[in-house]
Amino acid sequence: MENINFKPSTIEDIDSIFEFYDMAIAYQKTKFNKQWQGFDRALIEKEIAENRQWKVLINKEIACIFALTFEDKSIWKEKNSDKAVYFHRIVTHPKFRGQHFVEKIIDWGLPFAKENNLNYLRMDTWGDNEALIEYYQKCGFNFLGIITPDYDGLPKHYKGITLSLFEIKV
Repeated sequence: MENINFKPSTIEDIDSIFEFYDMAIAYQKTKFNKQWQGFDRALIEKEIAENRQWKVLINKEIACIFALTFEDKSIWKEKNSDKAVYFHRIVTHPKFRGQHFVEKIIDWGLPFAKENNLNYLRMDTWGDNEALIEYYQKCGFNFLGIITPDYDGLPKHYKGITLSLFEIKV
């Protein structure tokens, strides 16, 4: 039987996190016309220090990683004042693909949000990524529409794009 655990990532995980990002970028190139442009190591170190970079372990092996934040003003603008947890950069190791990690993250995220007095689980993806838009809705997220983010302070891959927004009310 598989043993699944959600744990905050540690600084010892940072090289693995960047390997996951490299695998994700390679996969994105096969599936869509946009890809992540890499991430600043200092950003990931800060997320780890703040317990906002997470790993999902299957039998003690990192199967999936994701980042979370409690504010996302550049993307969510006026809705940023809502009490929410925002999920970013969900990456599944190729060995574990097809195991529905977004659903597992929702199952973990709902009690996490309740414990932290948050009202929403939220996510975004590229505004024209029809496959992910459909998938996130199948996972239970409500599609809220497409917006243009404020690009200031966002990673490079946000420049000049629109985003689809999703939420689940807790």
